[in-house]
Amino acid sequence: MQKFIKFGIIGGIGFILDFAFTYLFKEKIGANQYLANGIGFSVAVVNNFYLNKSWTFANKGTKIGVQFGYFLLFSIIGLALNSLFLFLFTQYASLHFYLSKAMAIALVFVWNFSINNYITFKKLVDPA
Repeated sequence: MQKFIKFGIIGGIGFILDFAFTYLFKEKIGANQYLANGIGFSVAVVNNFYLNKSWTFANKGTKIGVQFGYFLLFSIIGLALNSLFLFLFTQYASLHFYLSKAMAIALVFVWNFSINNYITFKKLVDPA
């Protein structure tokens, strides 16, 4: 349960970074909303990997490249799910973009925690 809470805190930081960069690129730079969403997501992924590795999972694994590869792969799957939910909520449910984004993030949170807890930061990836 402690890991889940820490993962949630890191997720909250990632959420803020994601929204800030999405807003910056969508509203200030004028990028397409899906491109802006991808940029915000990418900034959050890099931040979340390092914070989760060091704090949430206290993982001392030395194969950081392999772990980041897993984290990135699972995050890309999460991004696909996030984008799908975002599309469905905005296009079919006619919800506001940022409400849809928040709902999509919440739904993908469970996927992200589970897959990273059981694969990315387990000794399967780095038996050292």
